[in-house]
Amino acid sequence: MLSRVDEIPHIDTRIPHSARVYDYLLGGKDHFEADRIVAKAAIEAFPATAESARANRTFLYRVVSYLVTEVGIRQFLDLGSGLPAASNVHEVAQATAPESRVVYVDNDPIVHAHARALLVSAREGATAYLHADLRDPEPILEQAAKTLDFTQPVAILLVGILHFIPDSDDPAGIVKRLVDALAPGSYLAISQLAPDIDPVMTAGIRAMKEQGRDLGFILRDRAQVATFFDGLDLVEPGVVHISAWRPRTEEEAQAPGTLWGGVARR
Repeated sequence: MLSRVDEIPHIDTRIPHSARVYDYLLGGKDHFEADRIVAKAAIEAFPATAESARANRTFLYRVVSYLVTEVGIRQFLDLGSGLPAASNVHEVAQATAPESRVVYVDNDPIVHAHARALLVSAREGATAYLHADLRDPEPILEQAAKTLDFTQPVAILLVGILHFIPDSDDPAGIVKRLVDALAPGSYLAISQLAPDIDPVMTAGIRAMKEQGRDLGFILRDRAQVATFFDGLDLVEPGVVHISAWRPRTEEEAQAPGTLWGGVARR
């Protein structure tokens, strides 16, 4: 059954959306011409855009695998989940622990339309989807509590989403409100676009803004990303280039990616 915080808005295919642009970059099929125009402009400005998107998806896979197999986490709140792709959070978690429970959250109506694909859970576990905005975390936590038990450890996943939250919306305060709802032994995972990894990407984003193709990216350097983990215990190797976070192969370790990433324990 689908859960939601707000009524699902009308889909305006003329306006690009980050979830659909990301889907295009990952090789998906759920996008419109407006999304493809922005994605192709991003690739023109920074040729490694698609590779960086795939590296971010692989980072998510490694994080979930680590949390399930090495830590024993069985509950996940995936904020900014995007469209269904290979190795969704519940697929990764339930492959090892079928009893895992996952709540996906996104504000794109196309993601809502595909929520049934996200909700195909192992019989022992559970999944749910909330159509909601990260900038309003209280109703998200309230609705997620119908599926997740917040008296037990939960992993909050903010993978590739905080760079859509401007400082004026207090992203650090949003993260704190989410973390404050967690039981001890819970985890927070973040990846965030960076201005201090690849100057070509930074220049490309600036060029896109000048062309009126701005997706609203807010770049944050490593020190700024580290502040999101204040008060938490960072898991080794700390806040690093996403491809350097516990890579499984040399190919993963060398994958281009323009995001800082980290995981921490409450």
